[in-house]
Amino acid sequence: MIIENKIKNVKKSVSYDKRNSKKISLVPTMGSIHKGHIFLIEEALKKSDVVWVSIFINPTQFHDLIDYKNYPRSLNQDIDIIHSLSQNIRIFSPEINEMYSETVSYEKFDFGKIDKVMEGKYRPNHFNGVATVVSKLFDIFKPDYTFFGQKDYQQVLIVKNIINKNFNGIKLITCKTVRETNGLAISSRNRLLDENDYVNSKIIYEMLVFAKDSFNKLKISEIKEHVSNKINTIPNFELDYLDFRNSNSLEKIICSEANQNLHIFICVKVNGIRLIDNIDAK
Repeated sequence: MIIENKIKNVKKSVSYDKRNSKKISLVPTMGSIHKGHIFLIEEALKKSDVVWVSIFINPTQFHDLIDYKNYPRSLNQDIDIIHSLSQNIRIFSPEINEMYSETVSYEKFDFGKIDKVMEGKYRPNHFNGVATVVSKLFDIFKPDYTFFGQKDYQQVLIVKNIINKNFNGIKLITCKTVRETNGLAISSRNRLLDENDYVNSKIIYEMLVFAKDSFNKLKISEIKEHVSNKINTIPNFELDYLDFRNSNSLEKIICSEANQNLHIFICVKVNGIRLIDNIDAK
């Protein structure tokens, strides 16, 4: 297995593979590899000759320094998991000063309204940080394919915007959300939950399904009130938002109408840990 931490070495390897007409896939991660990442990697293996997995906890996408410091780190375990999938997968795990050679700061992008709502509203400049590191990775690898999960749907729209503007040669593959047995969307943050909070977290997906099933039966205000009451009565649980939005523009949908590209988003704070999820309700 190839493990690199220097950009110049990665570029040399990628250049060699491209000269030999190899198809290259990139799966960007922040480590703490879980079943969701594994699904992305397995899909990438089906699609390409060479799969690179980047492991880099990007500081510029964290609004809260404490959140950044507390983010799970398990590089050796991550390498073992990836190695068990295929010895042909290559890993790029750079230090901060390799990705940010001068100042550790984000670039400013124009995404219209897409980065101003939901996670963008609650985590200012989060998506500028995401776009900064993803752009750096795309410039390093120039992959044929890149793989992201549906769980981070707003992030997927940001990446799609970046590709359309600056990286037309890359094909974005969005993969389904992988879930725990209780329905909770798999996330690196799940391991921060205690046993009771984990058990109770099944309510998040249950309320998404309820919102989808109730959209043409109840007013949006009634759905939100029901969901809020259900979630906020659970100890340590607090509903941040339940939003009904257009799946392409993220414009807010305020009433139920036929033939809308409806997507429903939820964020719940569980003992201070932000858990997000979404569901296609078209």
